[in-house]
Amino acid sequence: MSAPIVKLFTQPNFAWTDIRKEEEAHPRHYLAHLLLLALIPPVCLFIGTTYVGWSLAENETVKLSAASALQLSVLLYVSIMVGVAVIGMFIRWMSRTFDARPTLNQCIGFAAYTVTPFFVAGLAGLYPSRWLAILVLGAASVYSTFLLFVGLPTFMHERKEQGLLNAACVWGVALLVLVTVLVEMILIWFNVLSPEYLRATVG
Repeated sequence: MSAPIVKLFTQPNFAWTDIRKEEEAHPRHYLAHLLLLALIPPVCLFIGTTYVGWSLAENETVKLSAASALQLSVLLYVSIMVGVAVIGMFIRWMSRTFDARPTLNQCIGFAAYTVTPFFVAGLAGLYPSRWLAILVLGAASVYSTFLLFVGLPTFMHERKEQGLLNAACVWGVALLVLVTVLVEMILIWFNVLSPEYLRATVG
């Protein structure tokens, strides 16, 4: 894990300054971060749903077939890419209202770094559990929101008041985009790909 990523969790204020410098010096610097870390949720979900499984009833374990789990993982990965790109586009579009002039790459990069807690939270996919997922995703949501409000004024070189207002707008749009993309992904998986479940009795 690179130094800026570690700083996002230990010194977020300094992390955003370093990330902005990297993006200005090397456009598309965020791509490696996005492409690699976005693999964590789908890979962990594949392992968890095929090898560990989950329980819907006592003494019964449900798993996915390898083919269905692979389809879900690929869909999730593509959804992450699309979601981050769309959020980045909206950030760039809304930045015009606040007299900021970031490039599209910078905006997508900012979105990619902001959702890093969700990438890390993907480790919970190794052990499929409704309550664990709620807990971990809730924590990731809170910290991503914190990163957004702390980072946007610094990353966009905006005054603090403008940055906070811009961040509030981005938060609302990002929530809508993420929900829409994930719902579409689930609908495609259920209605088009028809997942195959494997049930086994325990004990």
